[in-house]
Amino acid sequence: PSGFDNEGGQAPRGEQKPSFFAQFPKAEYLLGHAKQIFPLSLIFVGMITFNNLCLKWVEVSFYNVARSLTIVFNVFLSRVFLGIPTSFKTMLCLVVVIVGFLMGSKGEINFSVLGTMAGVMSSLFVSLNSIFTKMVLPVVDDNHWKLTFYNNVNASLLFIPLMLYFEGDVLIGSTEQLTSTAFWMAMFVAGFFGFSIGIVTVLQIKATSPLTHNISGTAKAALQSLMAFYIWGNQPTVMGVLGIFTVLGGSLLYTFVKMNENAQAAQAPPPQMEHRQQEMASKV
Repeated sequence: PSGFDNEGGQAPRGEQKPSFFAQFPKAEYLLGHAKQIFPLSLIFVGMITFNNLCLKWVEVSFYNVARSLTIVFNVFLSRVFLGIPTSFKTMLCLVVVIVGFLMGSKGEINFSVLGTMAGVMSSLFVSLNSIFTKMVLPVVDDNHWKLTFYNNVNASLLFIPLMLYFEGDVLIGSTEQLTSTAFWMAMFVAGFFGFSIGIVTVLQIKATSPLTHNISGTAKAALQSLMAFYIWGNQPTVMGVLGIFTVLGGSLLYTFVKMNENAQAAQAPPPQMEHRQQEMASKV
């Protein structure tokens, strides 16, 4: 028997489809793997720390501008660590992003040097995070869910001494809040939505494409910046708004350029095949 009940190749009616949770591997924490992933976890902690500090010290409307140099660092560090070349079109996109960053910084009324520096450091750690993720994925057989599990466990352990050192007195004085049901319910809801964002991101890329995901992310950032003017009462300036949309436009252009370059690279014949074609052409 062929194992199918019709010509369309559909599974038998008695066979059940795998559940949604079947894609998640069994959770196991091996010390050897954890040590190899530990450098990534250090970078992840730095990324979260500076990201929160940036959001604490700058206006919400300026947040996306303060962290806009992620693409610039990503291109530079990818060349340093992974040897990925940079095209002229990509460089032009980076110039647009940098100009938008400078415009947004100049147009920000409540400009914070510390907040902007935290945003730049956050951008640096975001870029390092993506690069080191590629480098350590083979440790967990290229399974993103396993890597996420190891990274989160390592980061949780790393955050404990940081919390005790920087916020120890605050924690001692907030015993009542830390033991309240409302606090832990809020923590649970925040954790659920944080986990859901990761799942939705993976599902969106699978259902559409990385380009669509980046376009929707750019639209989200634009909407977030505009809503901040209304919700948080941030005072807009012409230069500040132009900086926001210049940064988002440069990011979107970068996405289109990289997608086109990747598509052309996939269609191009391998170097050996191209060399053979040239030899055959010369003989003819």
